[in-house]
Amino acid sequence: MRNEQELAELSLLGNQGTHYPAQYSPDILEAFPNKHGDNDYFVRFICPEFTSLCPMTGQPDFAIIHIAYIPNQRMVESKSLKLYLFSFRNHGDFHEDCVNIIMKDLITLMQPKYIEVFGEFTPRGGIAIHPYANYGQADSPYAAMARERLFQHGRR
Repeated sequence: MRNEQELAELSLLGNQGTHYPAQYSPDILEAFPNKHGDNDYFVRFICPEFTSLCPMTGQPDFAIIHIAYIPNQRMVESKSLKLYLFSFRNHGDFHEDCVNIIMKDLITLMQPKYIEVFGEFTPRGGIAIHPYANYGQADSPYAAMARERLFQHGRR
């Protein structure tokens, strides 16, 4: 069971007065200690209702965002992640930028051993864009894993 000290940094989970940010808001992300740092394991999130805006036209873009990571010392709290991803709703950026921004913000928050973010954006103008970004801690087996998974991504 988690103790109060481990949960002290979490302000959103269980909060009935949730405020949904109207602008991109990486500060909303919260983390908690990983109790199983001696194990390597994946944590996966799927956000099927991601939206952002085209920076040129202001048209909405829709995507399924897939996030997978191998935690190190800290883990992202899921409600804060949900609110963070919702904060892109009025954010104007290209698909590739959104995926890389999400990955980098999560790296800053958690310093994971490994992380990957994949965006399945709905086609517009007859073309679907599916950006993929990943990261493995430098000078570790996770860096080699990141490189291998990057080169293998999308191969059939």
